[in-house]
Amino acid sequence: MEDAVDIMERSAGLLPEEEEAEKQHIQKIIRALQLYRKYAYARVNQSENYLNSLPKTHQNMLSKYRKHLGAIRDCIDANQAVIKKMLRENILSANSKSSTDLITSHDTDSREVKMRHQEHAQSTLKLIARDWSQEGAEERNQSYKPIINAVEEFFKPGEFELNEIKILVPGAGLGRLTYELACRGYECEGNEFSYFMLIASNFVLNQCTEENAYTLYPWVHQYVNNLNKSDQVASIRFPDICPARNPPKGNIMMAAGDFLEVYKVANTYDCVATCFFIDCANNIVEFIETIFKILIPGGIWINLGPLLYHYSDIEGENSIEPTYEDLISIIDNIGFEIIRNDTGIRTKYAQNPKSMLKSEYESVFWICRKPYNTTNFENTSDENRENGLKNVMSEMQYKNHICNQNNSGLTEK
Repeated sequence: MEDAVDIMERSAGLLPEEEEAEKQHIQKIIRALQLYRKYAYARVNQSENYLNSLPKTHQNMLSKYRKHLGAIRDCIDANQAVIKKMLRENILSANSKSSTDLITSHDTDSREVKMRHQEHAQSTLKLIARDWSQEGAEERNQSYKPIINAVEEFFKPGEFELNEIKILVPGAGLGRLTYELACRGYECEGNEFSYFMLIASNFVLNQCTEENAYTLYPWVHQYVNNLNKSDQVASIRFPDICPARNPPKGNIMMAAGDFLEVYKVANTYDCVATCFFIDCANNIVEFIETIFKILIPGGIWINLGPLLYHYSDIEGENSIEPTYEDLISIIDNIGFEIIRNDTGIRTKYAQNPKSMLKSEYESVFWICRKPYNTTNFENTSDENRENGLKNVMSEMQYKNHICNQNNSGLTEK
């Protein structure tokens, strides 16, 4: 099957030693996914070994718990089977070593690094549920719908040639927001740094041929705060909509790579849409400056998400953590016109809907415009875009109900 979504690898243009380091990194990600079951089993074995050490009277009372541990193993097996399918035809593994070589090759990573990779592998399963299952619909409506509403307000069908409106979605993750915008006719490009995400998104966007064809158990690694045994082994089916059978009206592509390294050409995009992304920077100011640069004069930046600051307190990583109050001042100083900025947007992220403990952000949501009279940066990508967007609505025209519109707009089944 011909790929519906082009995925550009970030190794293009690298020096030979950089390209080799990149291949080794990909191999480690693939190895982590291939060894998912081994590490997931280790956690089950830990509980089972302790269970076996308890007095017989206690073991007898926990007979149903022992059976539940067997059910957890079955779910892990099912997850590994889906992961195997993801890796079988993945373009990112095409030039890597064979599966046997990857598993048996000498691994110099510390246990801490290996476990961090396994956390990413498990997180990827949860994000498949968030982006591509019916169970994730509530979270998608909370996070994606305000952005989609804003895009459609500023670039209204009938007033624009939508296939000429170029939208960039940095931190695209599993690609659902990118797909949704392309379904509405816009030319949409997703950018993602994580190979865990890229492998999974490629599988959904390019390899899945039927809706709800695959079953995952995304919550099987949650051993606490379960009301019922069935909650831990609850399944989801994906994809709830099949991109191969429902191709978007607009062009869509995914670009692999570091946002700051990939996007350096000024005056390129009509819109940049960031969702749970800008706090993934060591230096968030660099992200904001880059967004300003790559937007055309008159272009729009739409952002929704928290300020988690992923590199904060991580050993060996530098990080700054400006408050929302500081960021609004920084955005203004960089040159953006702030059209709207809201706080308290309630959003969940990859949460188990049946868990006794759920986390919820009070996210921030803003819409900014790069002024029409902005001095052009060097390397403008398209001379025809030098005048920016002439028809983008004014602040007074903007409707204040974007976040409160009904949630019927996502391409759900």
